[in-house]
Amino acid sequence: MLRLKGLGRLRLRPKTPRVPVETLGCRDIASGVSPPSGASFRSLNIFDRNMKRKQKNWAARQSEPRKYDYLREEVGSRVADRVYDIARDFPLALDVGCGRGYIAQHLNKETVGKFFQADIAENALKNNLETEIPTASVLADEEFLPFRENTFDLVVSSLSLHWVNDLPGALEQIHYVLKPDGVFIGAMFGGDTLYELRCALQLAETEREGGFSPHVSPFTAVNDLGHLLGRAGFNTLTVDTDEIQVNYPGMFELMEDLQGMGESNCSWNRKALLHRDTMLAAAAVYREMYRNEDGSIPATYQIYYMIGWKYHDSQAKPAERGSATVSFGELGKISNLVSQGKKSQ
Repeated sequence: MLRLKGLGRLRLRPKTPRVPVETLGCRDIASGVSPPSGASFRSLNIFDRNMKRKQKNWAARQSEPRKYDYLREEVGSRVADRVYDIARDFPLALDVGCGRGYIAQHLNKETVGKFFQADIAENALKNNLETEIPTASVLADEEFLPFRENTFDLVVSSLSLHWVNDLPGALEQIHYVLKPDGVFIGAMFGGDTLYELRCALQLAETEREGGFSPHVSPFTAVNDLGHLLGRAGFNTLTVDTDEIQVNYPGMFELMEDLQGMGESNCSWNRKALLHRDTMLAAAAVYREMYRNEDGSIPATYQIYYMIGWKYHDSQAKPAERGSATVSFGELGKISNLVSQGKKSQ
């Protein structure tokens, strides 16, 4: 039995019928228009996107896909909480890389009027979780969004963008489809994700085979994320990190769950197979280095949460340089006066 440390109870929404794509006017907002002129398609080609689509489709076809949804549902609920923190409603929203709809199930129709869910895997879209919001499914690659400029009031994304080859270009496209004063709220895996597994595999492979290959995909550093959002055109940025630790019986159960999530490595330079002896050695190293008191092993998932707004004239602007009426020296005097007043009391 797997146990998520420090996670609260997940909220469940009533099941309601889905609304057909045509009812929501998808044909009106989807288009074959060219991407924004500033968008970048200078793909670094780190990931095999076709392989990732096959992995996600395979995971969605399993007899019990919900068995592996625990992490995605938890992060989806935390993204939804950030949507609720914004005191406004969003008539039209888009979920980029929605999977089976892990964000929409935690939102309500009072907050979001209509929800477009886009993903590269058709089987994930066919097996979407139910939500009370009128929802349309769109088969689309996160790197090439088929929507017109200034379409959505809200764009969300959860645990999908870490598989994008051109993250700056993907963020630019998200900015492009947002309306002015629209907001993007996203979550993606951070650089410390699965560090225990990476360390165990590297040590075992080096010892048994004289060298190691990458078995966990590379992740974006948090220091780069704010810069990438600003470069894409977003302002009033917020970036924060969180960690979720999940306990597993052993390394092989962890790897089975990663496969069930559709999170197997799809880097072009991945090694297709590992020797049996290397895998057994890695499992032993993992247990020896990181074992919990109850015998289980922890796996750490670092999550980056990001919020960025598309510019609008109504948004608050920073004061012009040199417009301050109080100097830092005077602020220091005020601080001294306050401390003297406290002593006299």
